[in-house]
Amino acid sequence: MRSADGDHEAFEGVYDALAGSVMGLTCRILRNTALAEEVTQDVMIEVWRTADRYRPDRGTAKAWVLTLAHRRAVDRVRNVQASTEREQHVAMLSSGRPLDEVAEAVEGRDERRRVYRCLARLGSVHRVPLVLAFYEGLTYLEVARSLSTPPGTIKSRMRAGLRQIRACLEEGS
Repeated sequence: MRSADGDHEAFEGVYDALAGSVMGLTCRILRNTALAEEVTQDVMIEVWRTADRYRPDRGTAKAWVLTLAHRRAVDRVRNVQASTEREQHVAMLSSGRPLDEVAEAVEGRDERRRVYRCLARLGSVHRVPLVLAFYEGLTYLEVARSLSTPPGTIKSRMRAGLRQIRACLEEGS
């Protein structure tokens, strides 16, 4: 690849051939034209700087460039998400409401106690499937298999158990 040797004209050809595909891919991933333009520019600069890393025996130049573009676009999505989450967290902290970790911990513990109390009130027919699902992480089909009970029966028992827990929690509040 002449572009790897620093040939500007060769890179112009690479740019003309691939920039549109890179832009299309990044637009589909980012769903934001301005961000897609930035990522496309970054990718094409990376192609210019790292063209010597391209290995024809591993695939076409287009596939290599689009792989770079895909990775860069996904990184940008993650970066934007993380930035948004940080901003929301800062906004929540600065909203004037003090964050009382002790109060939140006590509230969480109290809520768990209430759930355990309500679970204990259930008969084993309703409690066991719920415990297997929520505390062991089993799906209702896995619960049905482990209890050798038809899936429809397990579903019904779980729904009934959840209704009883909801009623119990509403009584206590």
